[in-house]
Amino acid sequence: MGWGALAYADTLDGVLEVRYAYVNVDRGVFLLHARVEYPVNPGIRNALRDGVTLTFDLDTRVDRERRFWFDANIVELTLRRELAYHAVSDRYVVRDVRSGQQQTFPTLEEALAYLGKVDGWPILVEPQLDGGNYIISVRAGVRRGRLPASLRALLFWTNDWHRASEWYSWSLPV
Repeated sequence: MGWGALAYADTLDGVLEVRYAYVNVDRGVFLLHARVEYPVNPGIRNALRDGVTLTFDLDTRVDRERRFWFDANIVELTLRRELAYHAVSDRYVVRDVRSGQQQTFPTLEEALAYLGKVDGWPILVEPQLDGGNYIISVRAGVRRGRLPASLRALLFWTNDWHRASEWYSWSLPV
């Protein structure tokens, strides 16, 4: 195994945290706003420049609290985006997996700052709520996505890199 494969072992080290999250309601639609801090380190930069794609997930759950039984899950959604480095343009590319929309950034820090902002993501509509108390939980995760063919041969035996933050939860005032 080459030194390059060993260098990826600690790539996801660093802060990974949901700093804050809240919802507001607009015409019956609950919109999520969140700020996430993702790790920035030379390992991530090198992995991206070597052709590794990283996947950034924001998992969201809405549960109805039950007094004498497990909470009932109302909604479970994931906002999934990918980050890659485009060597020809020397830019970092963020792609929304669901919509296919892309944004490019000159620096890794700018790309990660963009990935860490979620503003107005629709997660719930009022008719899904039927009274009671609700808990919203948000968790950020990052994992290795696609590998270039040259690294697939070296890293075929490793587990997928994956790291997730703690759940950030709060009660929904209804």
